[in-house]
Amino acid sequence: MADYNFQEIEKKWQEIWESSQLFNAKIDPQKPKFYSLDMFPYPSGAGLHVGHPLGYIASDIVSRFKRLQGYNVLHPMGYDSFGLPAEQYAIQTGQHPAITTEENIKRYTEQLKNIGFAFDWDKEIRTSDSAYYKWTQWIFMQLFDSFYDKEADKAKPIQELISIFEKEGNTSVKAVCNEECPEFSAEDWRGFSEKQQQQTLLQYRLTYLAETTVNWCSALGTVLSNDEVKDGFSERGGHPVERKKMMQWSMRITAYAERLLNDLEKVDWNEPIKEMQRNWIGRSVGAEMTFQVKDSEASIKVFTTRIDTIYGVTYLALAPESELAAALITEDQRETAEAYIEVAKNRSERERMSDVKTISGAFTGSYAINPFNGEEIPVWVADYVLAGYGTGAVMAVPAHDERDFNFANHFGLEIRQVLEGSMENGSFPGRDGIAMNSDFLNGLVMKDAMDKAIAFLEEKKIGKGKIQYRMRDAIFTRQRYWGEPLPVYFKEGIPYLVDQKDLPLVLPEVDKYLPTEDGAPPLGRAQNWTYKTEEGEYPLEMSTMPGWAGSSWYFLRYMDPKNNTELVSKDAQQYWQAVDLYIGGAEHATGHLLYSRFWTKFLFDRGIISIEEPFKKMINQGMIQGRSNFVYRVKGSNKFVSHGLKGEYDTAAMHVDVNIVHNDQLDLEKFKAWRPDLADAEFVLEEGKYLCGAEVEKMSKSKYNVVNPDDIILRYGADTLRLYEMFLGPLEQFKPWNTNGIDGVSKFLKKLWRLFHDKNGNFAISDAQASKEELKALHKTIKKVEEDMNNYSFNTSVSGFMICVNELSALKCNKREILEPLVILVSPYAPHIAEELWSLMGHDRSILEARFPQFKEEYMAENDHEYPVSINGKMRVKLPLPLSLTKDEIEKAALADANVQKWLEGKSPKKVIVVPGKIVNIVV
Repeated sequence: MADYNFQEIEKKWQEIWESSQLFNAKIDPQKPKFYSLDMFPYPSGAGLHVGHPLGYIASDIVSRFKRLQGYNVLHPMGYDSFGLPAEQYAIQTGQHPAITTEENIKRYTEQLKNIGFAFDWDKEIRTSDSAYYKWTQWIFMQLFDSFYDKEADKAKPIQELISIFEKEGNTSVKAVCNEECPEFSAEDWRGFSEKQQQQTLLQYRLTYLAETTVNWCSALGTVLSNDEVKDGFSERGGHPVERKKMMQWSMRITAYAERLLNDLEKVDWNEPIKEMQRNWIGRSVGAEMTFQVKDSEASIKVFTTRIDTIYGVTYLALAPESELAAALITEDQRETAEAYIEVAKNRSERERMSDVKTISGAFTGSYAINPFNGEEIPVWVADYVLAGYGTGAVMAVPAHDERDFNFANHFGLEIRQVLEGSMENGSFPGRDGIAMNSDFLNGLVMKDAMDKAIAFLEEKKIGKGKIQYRMRDAIFTRQRYWGEPLPVYFKEGIPYLVDQKDLPLVLPEVDKYLPTEDGAPPLGRAQNWTYKTEEGEYPLEMSTMPGWAGSSWYFLRYMDPKNNTELVSKDAQQYWQAVDLYIGGAEHATGHLLYSRFWTKFLFDRGIISIEEPFKKMINQGMIQGRSNFVYRVKGSNKFVSHGLKGEYDTAAMHVDVNIVHNDQLDLEKFKAWRPDLADAEFVLEEGKYLCGAEVEKMSKSKYNVVNPDDIILRYGADTLRLYEMFLGPLEQFKPWNTNGIDGVSKFLKKLWRLFHDKNGNFAISDAQASKEELKALHKTIKKVEEDMNNYSFNTSVSGFMICVNELSALKCNKREILEPLVILVSPYAPHIAEELWSLMGHDRSILEARFPQFKEEYMAENDHEYPVSINGKMRVKLPLPLSLTKDEIEKAALADANVQKWLEGKSPKKVIVVPGKIVNIVV
């Protein structure tokens, strides 16, 4: 028999696909489009493990299926190639990050091609390629030159705002801006110096410079995102991280908060991801009000969603990093409060929000005045209050908030019950003619009480109604080398954009990838990092863009990656439109996915693209977990005991490399060669074998449970890997990798191969007409695969293929009428074997140019029924008869059957009951 030589077959077809450029997508108005996209990877030095391709395999199956349905499919791949790991490696070795990045990309590309993905490699992009980040810089420039018009509810060119300022100042302007922006007239504007005008415009621009509290890691010499900090230390390297204020570029994503929230209803995403975004955006309707500090010019501004509980306020709490907190500390509280603030302000915001058990705080010694009743309220500092959310201050109502209650209870502060705006223990005296007692709100329902309280605030000019968002503007700079340079230079400390003709502003060479001796970012080491204009030579921005910059728009560039004159041509983006299917990890819900939506909406506002949402349908693939193996060392020796005997010895479990274990049996020689200290290992075997223990854990190098797809492909083939990853379970679930189970999938492909060959191994396909049983097996599978594709239930399709091949093998089917459609069905999952069989059947074009088989219900109809024949109530015979027979015909056939006559023993029936399509009952 001709063996199924997967290595030869897979290499052959991968070469054909590449040379024919079969997967290269071009605009074709005659065909419907389908845009299938994976979250592109960061190319790490470790390469892929078997968990990484899971989502790629799923998207590839859908892409191939859509081609078979007649769609024009765009299925690209590229690399998110800027990032901290490459920079840290460069710091350690002195090797330029571009070199290691290139090596890693080469490795990733080779691995991806070996799995047989239908990627359009002609459209590959890399965020670190200057031809790509030219356009990332260009988008930054458009944001800088835009403001958000609240009335139009969209971004507009900053020049329109300047025109308004020149004619009427900003008194009637309804635009998103910094809160401290003062009012000015047209005359004032015209009297401003250039510097004053630019400073004013910075308060309206969609990207702007501002002093911001950040996570600063001095060891890494850069700002870190919240995701990169854990328990006060950097995730990479475990270095201390402190909270400090720095001048940073920010993106005004908050201007889009309402649209980002509302438009979640327009996309087909799973509800948990939508809910994560809703919670991150955090829309709250309430009031902002001011508390005057006693015996001070200072005041404290707070935001609350429950102004109707104003009479239950028993203390105010400030964020530790708040400048006001430090200013309000009195001498008698200074030592305690300042010591607390020093520790608390350096805990990350994420850590402080998630730590609900630890209660810490300090009294400032100052008091604020409740404007509703004149009561003096103690001012505390508490780390559960965040400087970046709201005003950085909280009016605490312990009876109506869990964190306020825990804090008040811990420090012995008053807890005062307030119901429906009224206070149980009476009213307070008035103060300065503006206070009111609790009867003012008594008896009102919550909304009415809030409306009345807000009206009071606005009348007395001590507050106003407000919609607040938890989401904050996104910090857009990192003090790193390996990132996109910002196209900005500084004149008298004011930022200006470089000329568009000078893009890309290319990353310069530096002698080291570390901050300068005076603490400037690594770009400060570059020679002549300046920008020349007709007026003079000015310093360029030394910080670079964050990792999310290039990934916020890459899906657009795939449509037109070689365009040197525009971000994406009108023809390309109007044809490909939004991504139809996006597959990637749920961990990007509040980062990449929000930023991508933000930039898409902005580019839509400015007329650059025609879509408002980037991703129509999104699936979050689950994680493939590792299956660790263990050996059991006898303590104090180099003797290892097999799993079933370990209870007889005093042993300690030790992780062992899963790649030297097969079906839980340890390869003893490979184990001895694995580490030098194991060369003289002794083994206690059971039935001549050393059996390992096993446990499901996260796949990681430290647990020696990382499975390299290259090894699986070498041993079993890419088609087996693809099928097996889908067979493990539903795409969105977490599931353990278990190489032990892969043999079944490998045997299935061999069985599929044998359907097309005779017992001598010759390719043998018959043109004879298919039987009813064969057609039924095929069409049952067609129906299932199509339904599964529409539901993204890939694992059940693999089961369906196995059942179908088993049925056809039992029927000894080798009919072209059956096997040709079957190969098409299998081809999205196992494309190499499908292409080979398709070619052997005489086709000279790729199977991707075939059409998906059409399901026909008529082949599913049952023509016969196996009637259970009961005699005197006991089932004695099963009699297959056509369903078309009448009751009389069924009765005659039953009585004529030899087996029935045997049980009748020559007796005449007294009664025969026939239920067509069900039973025959004979009474004698």
